[in-house]
Amino acid sequence: MGGRIKLLGISASPRKAATDYIVREALRYAGDITEVEVEYFSVRGKDLNFCIHCDHCIKTGECVHRDGMLELYPLLLWADAIIIGTPVYQGTVSGQAKVLMDRCRALVARDIHALKGKAGAAVAVGGDRSGGQEIAIRIIIDFFIINEMIPVGGGAFGANLGASIWSKDKREEGAREDREGLKSLYKTVARLIEVASGHA
Repeated sequence: MGGRIKLLGISASPRKAATDYIVREALRYAGDITEVEVEYFSVRGKDLNFCIHCDHCIKTGECVHRDGMLELYPLLLWADAIIIGTPVYQGTVSGQAKVLMDRCRALVARDIHALKGKAGAAVAVGGDRSGGQEIAIRIIIDFFIINEMIPVGGGAFGANLGASIWSKDKREEGAREDREGLKSLYKTVARLIEVASGHA
């Protein structure tokens, strides 16, 4: 792959708090280790309708909903690498994270290989140290696999599946204070850049 890596960071939190900070920190760190073009998408304040499996996208190539996903679709196609960050709700991904993953059906309805070969990494932010972060990460990894992407973790000893952050329910301040969580984020981002650049 030639040129700068195009990196998309997605915050699937409806708040401007820990997840927003962590995804932005991932993008910042990527810029520290290589030349990247970055884009950021947040679900915050967006109207996002859940998939109703109506097959309108299969018939027409367009989603029946005309909402905030129209901003995200071109960014997903643009990116070489994608980071999806979610807060942990009830031990799993946020409802917004699930909606945006489900709604990608419209992308693959038009082109089944739309996301093929893109590198993807997951980060989950929980108020408890083990509050469901790994479960949330695995759900995002499943999304990557289903859509022919290359799921990337940070490697053994600290970031096996991706980045796990403990905010202690202290929003951005809590995420900033989680030194081990930030190490897992930096390891995951470094590996994502390595894979996306073809140097894996």
